[in-house]
Amino acid sequence: MSAIFNFQSLLTVVLLLICTCAYIRTLFPSVLDRNKVGFLGTFWKCARIGERKSPYVAACCIIMAFSILFLS
Repeated sequence: MSAIFNFQSLLTVVLLLICTCAYIRTLFPSVLDRNKVGFLGTFWKCARIGERKSPYVAACCIIMAFSILFLS
């Protein structure tokens, strides 16, 4: 089953996208900052979510890891 049809996999992919974009923006800020609109603007928005909501994103990552390791 693909990640689109499985809700837990979809949440995992979204969390990984947010964390990856935030990490890339800390290393190379100019890469994401020059593309704030359009399709590539999605990555900039994910990086902003990862930066501003980092305690909540971290908590979601821990909960997701716990559910994948122990509940699946």
